[in-house]
Amino acid sequence: MPELREHADRHYAVQFHYALPDDAWCVELSEAVPAPAEWTEIPNAATHLPGAAFLVAMIPDEDPDLEPTVHIRSHDEHVIPYEIMRWFMEQVAEQVERCRAALTHEGPEAVR
Repeated sequence: MPELREHADRHYAVQFHYALPDDAWCVELSEAVPAPAEWTEIPNAATHLPGAAFLVAMIPDEDPDLEPTVHIRSHDEHVIPYEIMRWFMEQVAEQVERCRAALTHEGPEAVR
């Protein structure tokens, strides 16, 4: 389930998913788009959905020697308000801590 935030009349979404080929968690930032008009009839339906991700943080959780990275995936210019970038990076930092805690708990032998 994406996390949504509104800032200056624009909506943004952060989503988490696991990328098997990269053995990494991905945290994606996108501008959220309005949900289909038909959804207004559905109780508790989302009003916005994640759009195409323009920032993706990759957090490896299998190899303790790999560092988290942030990838910019955009052909268009995006202006990201400071508060939204800070919110995104807080989400990334929390995911990094979860992955590192799991590596510490399981030990390097379990990872390799």
